[in-house]
Amino acid sequence: MEGEGVTREGRQRESLDGQVLLLAAGLADLAVSTLGSAVGTARGLLRRSDAAELAAEAEHDLRARGRLVLDRYGTVPLPHLEILARHAVARKTADDV
Repeated sequence: MEGEGVTREGRQRESLDGQVLLLAAGLADLAVSTLGSAVGTARGLLRRSDAAELAAEAEHDLRARGRLVLDRYGTVPLPHLEILARHAVARKTADDV
Protein backbone atom coordinates (compact mmCIF):
# COMPACT_ATOMS: atom_id res chain seq x y z
CA MET A 1 0.00 0.00 0.00
CA GLU A 2 2.82 2.41 0.77
CA GLY A 3 4.20 1.97 -2.71
CA GLU A 4 0.86 3.00 -4.25
CA GLY A 5 0.76 6.23 -2.25
CA VAL A 6 4.26 7.18 -3.31
CA THR A 7 3.48 6.37 -6.93
CA ARG A 8 0.24 8.31 -6.85
CA GLU A 9 1.99 11.27 -5.19
CA GLY A 10 4.74 11.10 -7.79
CA ARG A 11 2.17 11.13 -10.60
CA GLN A 12 0.39 14.10 -9.07
CA ARG A 13 3.70 15.96 -8.82
CA GLU A 14 4.55 15.14 -12.43
CA SER A 15 1.08 16.24 -13.43
CA LEU A 16 1.48 19.54 -11.58
CA ASP A 17 4.91 20.08 -13.11
CA GLY A 18 3.45 19.36 -16.53
CA GLN A 19 0.63 21.83 -15.98
CA VAL A 20 3.09 24.52 -14.88
CA LEU A 21 5.21 23.81 -17.95
CA LEU A 22 2.16 24.06 -20.23
CA LEU A 23 1.13 27.36 -18.63
CA ALA A 24 4.65 28.78 -19.01
CA ALA A 25 4.81 27.67 -22.65
CA GLY A 26 1.41 29.20 -23.34
CA LEU A 27 2.41 32.49 -21.73
CA ALA A 28 5.67 32.56 -23.69
CA ASP A 29 3.81 31.93 -26.96
CA LEU A 30 1.33 34.69 -26.14
CA ALA A 31 4.16 37.11 -25.36
CA VAL A 32 5.99 36.28 -28.60
CA SER A 33 2.88 36.65 -30.75
CA THR A 34 1.94 39.91 -29.04
CA LEU A 35 5.45 41.26 -29.49
CA GLY A 36 5.43 40.22 -33.14
CA SER A 37 2.13 41.97 -33.68
CA ALA A 38 3.41 45.11 -31.95
CA VAL A 39 6.55 45.15 -34.11
CA GLY A 40 4.44 44.82 -37.25
CA THR A 41 2.22 47.67 -36.13
CA ALA A 42 5.26 49.83 -35.34
CA ARG A 43 6.73 49.16 -38.80
CA GLY A 44 3.45 50.17 -40.39
CA LEU A 45 3.34 53.37 -38.37
CA LEU A 46 6.90 54.29 -39.31
CA ARG A 47 5.99 54.07 -42.99
CA ARG A 48 3.21 56.62 -42.63
CA SER A 49 3.77 60.22 -43.68
CA ASP A 50 2.06 61.57 -40.57
CA ALA A 51 4.23 59.58 -38.14
CA ALA A 52 5.36 62.75 -36.33
CA GLU A 53 1.74 63.79 -35.72
CA LEU A 54 0.87 60.29 -34.50
CA ALA A 55 3.84 60.33 -32.13
CA ALA A 56 2.77 63.72 -30.77
CA GLU A 57 -0.79 62.47 -30.24
CA ALA A 58 0.50 59.32 -28.55
CA GLU A 59 2.66 61.41 -26.23
CA HIS A 60 -0.30 63.61 -25.38
CA ASP A 61 -2.46 60.55 -24.66
CA LEU A 62 0.24 58.99 -22.48
CA ARG A 63 0.59 62.21 -20.47
CA ALA A 64 -3.18 62.36 -19.98
CA ARG A 65 -3.23 58.72 -18.84
CA GLY A 66 -0.33 59.39 -16.50
CA ARG A 67 -2.15 62.38 -15.03
CA LEU A 68 -5.25 60.24 -14.45
CA VAL A 69 -3.22 57.50 -12.77
CA LEU A 70 -1.48 60.00 -10.49
CA ASP A 71 -4.78 61.63 -9.63
CA ARG A 72 -6.34 58.27 -8.89
CA TYR A 73 -3.52 56.77 -6.83
CA GLY A 74 -1.37 59.75 -5.87
CA THR A 75 -3.71 61.38 -3.41
CA VAL A 76 -4.79 59.66 -0.24
CA PRO A 77 -8.54 59.88 0.29
CA LEU A 78 -9.82 61.12 3.62
CA PRO A 79 -10.72 58.42 6.09
CA HIS A 80 -14.41 57.59 6.22
CA LEU A 81 -14.83 58.80 9.81
CA GLU A 82 -13.16 62.12 8.97
CA ILE A 83 -15.71 62.70 6.21
CA LEU A 84 -18.59 61.86 8.58
CA ALA A 85 -17.18 64.22 11.23
CA ARG A 86 -16.94 67.07 8.72
CA HIS A 87 -20.56 66.49 7.65
CA ALA A 88 -21.67 66.51 11.29
CA VAL A 89 -19.83 69.79 11.96
CA ALA A 90 -21.33 71.33 8.82
CA ARG A 91 -24.85 70.30 9.89
CA LYS A 92 -24.33 71.60 13.39
CA THR A 93 -23.05 74.91 12.06
CA ALA A 94 -26.01 75.16 9.67
CA ASP A 95 -28.48 74.42 12.51
CA ASP A 96 -26.88 77.03 14.81
CA VAL A 97 -27.20 79.81 12.19
